[in-house]
Amino acid sequence: MGVIRAPFLIMNTEVLKSTAAALVAKGKGILAIDETVGTITKRFDALGIESTEEKRRDYRSLLGGAPGAGEFISGAILFDETIRQKTPGGAPIPEFFERNGIRSGIKVDKRTYDLAGFPGEIVTEGLDGLRDRLVEYRELGASFCKWRGVFKITREFPTATAIHSNAHALARYAALCQEQDLVPIVEPEVLMDGDHDLQRCADVTAEVQKEVFSELTAHRVFWEGMLLKPNMVIPGKDCATQASVEEVAEATLRCLNESVPRSVAGIVFLSGGQSAQLATRHLNAMNQKGGHPWPLSFSYGRALQNEAMAEWGGEIGKAVNAQRQFLHRARCCGAATRGEYTEELEAAG
Repeated sequence: MGVIRAPFLIMNTEVLKSTAAALVAKGKGILAIDETVGTITKRFDALGIESTEEKRRDYRSLLGGAPGAGEFISGAILFDETIRQKTPGGAPIPEFFERNGIRSGIKVDKRTYDLAGFPGEIVTEGLDGLRDRLVEYRELGASFCKWRGVFKITREFPTATAIHSNAHALARYAALCQEQDLVPIVEPEVLMDGDHDLQRCADVTAEVQKEVFSELTAHRVFWEGMLLKPNMVIPGKDCATQASVEEVAEATLRCLNESVPRSVAGIVFLSGGQSAQLATRHLNAMNQKGGHPWPLSFSYGRALQNEAMAEWGGEIGKAVNAQRQFLHRARCCGAATRGEYTEELEAAG
């Protein structure tokens, strides 16, 4: 019996370009609410919130449904549980968000595993069955996706093998997404953990990004229909000498200009454990400097959520105040995409 092959699909480049451009529209960025059940449960536990499927739905709906959020938030990255849920009123979550001007995306990587033969190094997996999952997610309302590769910095790490393995997975994922007319967000995150200095982070980040784009090129990924979600170039959190906002902005822009093709649709930074205010100041400084060919925006998780989650605390009566906290942070981040964030705007919240 002959091999049965799936029909060859040709990406719709216009759909990909349109979606990617909408996600990085000036003044807007992406809300990352794609935490796994285990991760969000830890955050809920720290605040005394019971982590049930209903509570997780209520919390994420609170953010995506905040009146006026679509003015600053272009899209929301969801977890598998969330994209399948409905609001108490019966609306599917992606439809509910769309009414507020927010597109739905989906995290599609599974988890990190030890890289065989390289103790201490990790690789993200989840490619098995991904094509079929992407078809389903598109039918559920997703228009973009996200996959995260993780890179640790030590004196020995990351190795060339770990960089290549994660870059290869990111490229295969991105090509599969574009096959289904879904915009891939490619996230190679160099972690802040460690005592490395600014230059060490810059060197590793550049090496990682160059390998990622080498693999993306090999897999014929369409630049104008993808977004890069990188870390900012920042010293390790245990480094004795921390960098100024200006130094971080300069180092990050230098790295991007050396590593990223000019035709990539946009850059949406992760916050990576920075405080909400610091992540906003760094983004603002980069946009004030200019000299980059891409829109520079945000795809923040904790930096957009922490204040609102603490305010909400799992109580229905505090939902409106939590939404106000979220909208203030989103407004500040939106201003930073224009280089217009100020201390006065921060204090106005």
